[in-house]
Amino acid sequence: MPPPPNPVLIFHITAITNLQSIVARGAIEATALLTAAGVTYSNIAYQGAQSRRSTKVVTKPPGGVIHDYVPFYFAPRSPMLFTINNGNVPGCPHRQADIVHFVATVDAVYQAGLQWVFYNYNATLGFAQCFDDVADFDKMDWPLFFEVPRIGGYCKYWNSRIGTPKYALRMETRQAEFLVHQKVPLDVFEVLAAYDDARARQAKSILRSAGYKLPVKAEPDWYF
Repeated sequence: MPPPPNPVLIFHITAITNLQSIVARGAIEATALLTAAGVTYSNIAYQGAQSRRSTKVVTKPPGGVIHDYVPFYFAPRSPMLFTINNGNVPGCPHRQADIVHFVATVDAVYQAGLQWVFYNYNATLGFAQCFDDVADFDKMDWPLFFEVPRIGGYCKYWNSRIGTPKYALRMETRQAEFLVHQKVPLDVFEVLAAYDDARARQAKSILRSAGYKLPVKAEPDWYF
């Protein structure tokens, strides 16, 4: 496999309506922590998948289950965002314009002393492997993230193509996950990206009102 990009960027998506709660708590927190604290939030995930994530054991230290971790993708414009935008997540009223991307680097997570693991496919899949060493990034199929044609720096296509070995698991690969244990403080992030200038201004206002200077920008190419 080709080497990983340098730096390795990671992307967490959430509804813009969750920003007030996030800045109030000073971090993005794992579902298990939010549930234990009784924090309400706008859920943009499949409930069936959430059930699996609440029970699937993470086999590398610090262990626990997937819901004990904050999930990140390795690229924006994810299959999950496409699903949300098409209204295919039951109970989720949001569309892509309502979603923001929190962006960090693996190096920043490491420097902050946070514990993490990553999966080479969607973490809920039985064949997804769990790793806890950056040396194992070479087991990722990075070309599927960066092949041309690119939009916003990443391959335009993410869909799997049955019968074409190279792309048979492309969607599952593009859903590979970097998981950070418990919480990620806001000062770990490099930027917050929004759908357009109006949403970027809205997000920036929320952050600044709480004293956070995290850069905010519109990245329309990270959306469909």
